[in-house]
Amino acid sequence: MATEAFEEIADTFEFLDDWEERYRHVIELGKAMDPLEDAFRVSATKVDGCASQVWILPEIEGEGPGAVFRFRGDSDAMIVRGLIAVLHALYSGLSVAEVLKVDAGGELARLGLNDHLSSQRSNGLRAMVERIRLLAGQTSALG
Repeated sequence: MATEAFEEIADTFEFLDDWEERYRHVIELGKAMDPLEDAFRVSATKVDGCASQVWILPEIEGEGPGAVFRFRGDSDAMIVRGLIAVLHALYSGLSVAEVLKVDAGGELARLGLNDHLSSQRSNGLRAMVERIRLLAGQTSALG
């Protein structure tokens, strides 16, 4: 149930031969994102459970289960910015109901991230996924 943007990342990962190249690609994805303005780097958007500073700002269009889920995010760590970009590709543009159906673990496993991230980074990635699901769930429940 991955988006076209996520499929492009998965295809690129298949093309790249080793993890160092993939790691660089994730960092490049993060560099390509617009930074989150300081005004949005607040406790309400901060993701707990990450070793780095991480902020996720939801931008949801509509109400209820059919609302379109988008978000912006940022981090003080380049690799984490890249992971935010990967999650953006995985989730942005889906309805909040679809966000809740995404098997993030399965989709991210296709990239081999679990095998190459430290336990702290893996925990942080899970915390970001949980935050995204929470935000989508809150919107879905309002319908």
